[in-house]
Amino acid sequence: MFRPKLPNMPQPTGIVTPPAVIEPTTITPGTPTTPPAPAPVPTSTRPTIQLTPGTALALVGSGTAVVLVVGAVLVSMLLAVAITGASVAVCAVVLRSLLASDTRRR
Repeated sequence: MFRPKLPNMPQPTGIVTPPAVIEPTTITPGTPTTPPAPAPVPTSTRPTIQLTPGTALALVGSGTAVVLVVGAVLVSMLLAVAITGASVAVCAVVLRSLLASDTRRR
């Protein structure tokens, strides 16, 4: 039950051909060939990007919005960490005073 069952390797069926024998060939030196001339570079049919004053203003506005959003997210995360640290510090001071007052009573 706990022993793994290994699959049996299937035997080949049908006609089995032996591997082909490869005979070595000799290399005869030939005449050097000249490389073909490079093909002319095709001109692009796509229009180039042209910035109009309206698109430049839109890019500046969207960039400013992205910077403001990312800045607000980072500041809120920093504020959350600061508030958490302050609350943990207050809890530590309260626990310390409770434990110290408990030992003075005895």
